[in-house]
Amino acid sequence: MSALDQSTDHDGRGGDKLSLGVAARLSRYLQVLTQAKKMGKETISSQELSDYTHVNSTQIRRDLSGFGKFGKRGVGYKVDSLVSQIRKILRTSGQHNIALFGAGNLGRAIASSDIFADHGFRVVALFDTDEDKVGREVGPHVVRHARDLKQVVGEEDIVVAVLAVPNPAAQPLADELVDAGVKIIFNYSEALLHVPPEVTVHTSSPAVDLLYALYFYLT
Repeated sequence: MSALDQSTDHDGRGGDKLSLGVAARLSRYLQVLTQAKKMGKETISSQELSDYTHVNSTQIRRDLSGFGKFGKRGVGYKVDSLVSQIRKILRTSGQHNIALFGAGNLGRAIASSDIFADHGFRVVALFDTDEDKVGREVGPHVVRHARDLKQVVGEEDIVVAVLAVPNPAAQPLADELVDAGVKIIFNYSEALLHVPPEVTVHTSSPAVDLLYALYFYLT
């Protein structure tokens, strides 16, 4: 079966999409490759990728060969080249602007981290509703008041919002973000968000990730 739901150009152009499984695995490969690049590693084998991602090396080679010939037998893949190619396939080449909501412990940690920047995402605005936090500097950012979100979303061309806020604040904030035109919400709260079909919500939960890992450990 093809890596794509339907045939399409290997650079990801056109209306066809990757299957969810392939997109998820490519994202995992990209995470490992990006870290390997930061460590100065120039080449990596499918077995090394397998060791770090726990995806079978045969599956890795099958996923990547669906988009072209990237590796060389006995040498492996060129890390820098493969990072660029996977970003093209995932349509994440270039710079994407993020708004971060919540200047508490989690929000400050995210704002000061390279976790998004490593993959071409740039936090351009940090918001909070707490007047004691507004105006303070967090890393390179000055905390803005959340009432300014609609103006900033438009000015900064923001399509992604990261919510590091208390549960009760999450849904009202999501409603405002949808109204402002944000299309992707990365939700660190435990609130179940109701959004229109055209808006994507990804909820990150360490507990769920642990349950997933524990299931495979026990089975």
